[in-house]
Amino acid sequence: MAYDGYGCLRVRVERGVAFVTIDHPPINLLDLAMIQELDRLGQALETDADVRVVVCDSANPEFFVAHADVGLIQQLPTEVPPKATTLGWFHRIVDRFRTMPKATIAKIEGRARGGGSELALSFDMRFAALGRAILAQPEVALGIIPGGSGTQRLPRLVGRARAMEIILGCDDVPADLAERWGWVNRALPAVEIGPFVDRLAFRIASFPAEAIALAKSSVDAAELGTIAGLIEEAHAFNQSVATTAARERMARFMRAGGQTRAVELDLGAMVERLER
Repeated sequence: MAYDGYGCLRVRVERGVAFVTIDHPPINLLDLAMIQELDRLGQALETDADVRVVVCDSANPEFFVAHADVGLIQQLPTEVPPKATTLGWFHRIVDRFRTMPKATIAKIEGRARGGGSELALSFDMRFAALGRAILAQPEVALGIIPGGSGTQRLPRLVGRARAMEIILGCDDVPADLAERWGWVNRALPAVEIGPFVDRLAFRIASFPAEAIALAKSSVDAAELGTIAGLIEEAHAFNQSVATTAARERMARFMRAGGQTRAVELDLGAMVERLER
């Protein structure tokens, strides 16, 4: 699939990984143009059989995404509409990166505040550069609240009390603290984050697409409650066992010495040799 005609984003696909670079000077403002392109891109990636992993970063070393366009928010109606019963447009756009049957990774090397933080929060994994990445939800200081998923995703990651500190305090959180709180998976030195994320992305992309998708949906089922989640896990497991890729890979694993001491001592390295 060709990824052409974007003005705010650059996309290249390599070995099953779609590398999406946000390039919207001067500060990668999450304005209408970028939102529309994220919508279009998300829909394309969701159905691209050649993509197993999506990595999102920024061309601007100072900004991942600054925040949502305040001017755009000011245009919203002041008359409160009825409470919605389905997801709104922006929620659908960011949630697609959580629900698409691909592993999604945000590589944060600059500021990710407000809607930029919420975009990153919607990805499956987040990695931040030490000394460069800054995360924040400053909306309450402007008299509004995080409206792009921040109040829902942050408590699930960092707990209620820390989410309150982030959302009500409206202060910047550096990469090392974000890692300790669980906001990001890891905080890495700036010179290491690129190679680390690339290696992880290509490693995941070497695994069967069906297994990636089923594992992801099963993890998401954890929010249903223990029993319902276990039922979903069992169903996803049975689906994965039935795939041709699983049968072939399990056979390859056994032929390569799986379940022997020599192989099991360094299983992490061995699985890289099971590429399709």
